[in-house]
Amino acid sequence: MDKIRLLIVDDMKDIREYFQMILSREPDIEVIGMASSGIEAVQKTKELKPDVVLMDIQMETRTAGINATNEIMRFDPEVKIIILTIHEEDEYLFQAYCAGVMDYIVKTDSISQILNSIRTVYSNKLMLRPGVANKIIEEFTRMKTQQDSLIYVLNIVSKLTNSEYEILVSFYEGGTYKSISEARYVSISTIKSQVNSILKKFEMKNMREVVKLLKQLNFSNFINGTNKTDN
Repeated sequence: MDKIRLLIVDDMKDIREYFQMILSREPDIEVIGMASSGIEAVQKTKELKPDVVLMDIQMETRTAGINATNEIMRFDPEVKIIILTIHEEDEYLFQAYCAGVMDYIVKTDSISQILNSIRTVYSNKLMLRPGVANKIIEEFTRMKTQQDSLIYVLNIVSKLTNSEYEILVSFYEGGTYKSISEARYVSISTIKSQVNSILKKFEMKNMREVVKLLKQLNFSNFINGTNKTDN
């Protein structure tokens, strides 16, 4: 019987070692590696090619596990990822499911619950828990009824060219026309032309309005993971 190749990711050494200890005892599970950050999780996944990753949500940043999941899903969508969280009401669970995780484990769950999640995810038999399913349905309903929802904004952002996207991020991070033009070695008029294109796509009058909307949606969580069109 093939063993489930497992990667454990958590920034706390005691937790990594605890999961390694209890899971290594199982005859159908092989712990092939451990990582202490989202960045290391991506690297280890590329190197070790695990079947399942236990991924802590909050590590070097509050959404490090989600960001790592997004990155892993881009280069290996077949990897099964289970989020590790402190409590079941984690505010980032919805984002985690959107990123591609298949289940979550509360760190205080029983050993049988943890093993069941790993084996079920590995077998592709998992169904969303009713509570999580209801939360996701409610969130998508809310988003669909609000023009300034995350889905609405990400849909617009995905239609920006690389250049427009970089300018948008620069304004989001506090840049000005002058500083952006100097950093990109182009004239201010060129930046203004691209800004006009951005504003048309957002249907807004100025970049202050666009930045305000992005900040309301915590767009910084998605800056590194948004697909854009070519120039």
